[in-house]
Amino acid sequence: MPRIIVVGSIHTDLVITAPRLPARGETLLGGEFHTFNGGKGANQAVAAARLGGEVWLVGRVGQDLYGDFQRRSLGAAGVRTEFVAADPAAASGVALITVAPGGDNTIVVAAGASGGCAPEDVDRAADALASADALLLQLEIPLETVAHAARLARRHGVRVILDPAPAQPIPPSLLEAVDLITPNETEAAVLCGADPARPGDPAELAACLRERVRGPVLVTLGPEGVLAATDEGVLRVPAVPVRAVDVTAAGDTFNGALAVALAEGRDIGAAIRWASYAAALSVTRLGAQSSIPTREEVDRFFAKAQGAV
Repeated sequence: MPRIIVVGSIHTDLVITAPRLPARGETLLGGEFHTFNGGKGANQAVAAARLGGEVWLVGRVGQDLYGDFQRRSLGAAGVRTEFVAADPAAASGVALITVAPGGDNTIVVAAGASGGCAPEDVDRAADALASADALLLQLEIPLETVAHAARLARRHGVRVILDPAPAQPIPPSLLEAVDLITPNETEAAVLCGADPARPGDPAELAACLRERVRGPVLVTLGPEGVLAATDEGVLRVPAVPVRAVDVTAAGDTFNGALAVALAEGRDIGAAIRWASYAAALSVTRLGAQSSIPTREEVDRFFAKAQGAV
C-alpha cells in the first residue's frame, strides 16, 4: 500500500443548503442542515485512505465533542490518528458552509486548534514521514508548519505535493521544497501576482509557476478539467461530466487520489485522469468526507467510462 502522510487542518463542517448564495448583508431562508467531517487536511487523508493508501494525519483538534467526533470518524475511515493532538487550549476548528443548487458554495473557517498546528507536531511524526511515499500539504494551518514539513520530507527524499489553498502568497523557500503543486486558477493567480478576479490564461499561470517549482504544475479548472505543465510539455485533461450536487471536497479528493496514483507508479497523465474520476464522483454527493468515494467505486467508474470510449 502507498504510504501517505498528510499534515493539515481538521474541521467540522456545518452545512446549510440554500436556494442561492446570499448577497452581502442578506438573510436567506435555507433548507436542510447537516454536520460533516471536514478540513482540507482531514479530507485529503480520508480520500487517500479510501482510495488505497496507508495514511497518517498530523494535526490538532480541541478537547471537545467535535474533536472526539473527528478522531473517531477518521479512524473509522482508515486514517491513523496517533499524530492528531488534542489541544486543551483551543476549540476544534469549524467551517460554516452554504451550498446552492448546482454545487456552488461559500465557506468561512474558524481554524481553532488547527491554527495551532506547529512544527513540533510534525517532528513527532518524523519516523513515519521518513518512510512515506508522499507528503500532502495545504494552507489551512500555519505556513511555518507547512514549510517545516516540506523541508523534512525533502531531506528524506519524500515527494511533496502542495495544494495551495486557501489562496495566499507563499515564500519562495517553500515553493522550492515542493515537487508538485495543484492550484486552481485563483490560487495560481495569487502565487503569480496576477489579479485573482481575472486570472487570465491557465497555461501562462502554469508557466509562471514552473519557474518556481521543481516539478509538475497542475492547474485545476473545475468543469474545464486540469492543465498540467511538466518537463514534457503541457497536458490538458478534460473534466469528467457529471451532475454536480456539492463541490466542497472535490479538490481534496483529487489531491488524495493523485498522491495514491503517483505512489503506485502511474505516470502523471494517468494519475490525473484517475484522480479526476475520483473527484467527479465526489461532487455528485453532499458533504466533504461523506462524499469521498472508495477505491472500488472509482475503479468501477473509471473502467466503465473507458469501456464506453
